[in-house]
Amino acid sequence: MALLPILRYPDPRLHKIAKPVTSFDQRLKTLVADMAETMYEAPGVGLAATQIDVHEQVIVIDVSDTRDQLRVLVNPEIVWASEEKRVYDEGCLSVPGIYDGVERPARVRVKALNADGQMQEFDADGLLAVCVQHEMDHLKGKVFVEYLSPLKRNRIKTRLQKEEREQKKERTAAAVR
Repeated sequence: MALLPILRYPDPRLHKIAKPVTSFDQRLKTLVADMAETMYEAPGVGLAATQIDVHEQVIVIDVSDTRDQLRVLVNPEIVWASEEKRVYDEGCLSVPGIYDGVERPARVRVKALNADGQMQEFDADGLLAVCVQHEMDHLKGKVFVEYLSPLKRNRIKTRLQKEEREQKKERTAAAVR
């Protein structure tokens, strides 16, 4: 297994639309294992393949307190969403340190394949529902900050770009020493 680099907003690769998975082979199983390791290490509760610059419809999620209930969703689709909406404070491994409220359906029914290509269907509410919808947005090339006002989105973009420049300066200075 390997830790994978996570793309940071506003990287344009986060806006690429993921393609369906057609081959359920060892490469997919390795990708899933690497994604899970990366998500747990980050630490996060969900990771879409888009966030690691793999543009295939693969998501790993674990919202459990014990961090031992990994869900793998391949080619996921929401087959039902409640009319009731809820606002949850969301964060994202691609938008580190930023949290804000996003309104989404409170409950969803999800249909997806697992890493072996077997169909699964489940109902989700609470954090799991939020996480599934958030990660599925990544597969469509959408980052949660796009639900925010243009002013907030621009402030976030500016802040993250500034942090990135400062980190590059620090790495360069360290390399020179």
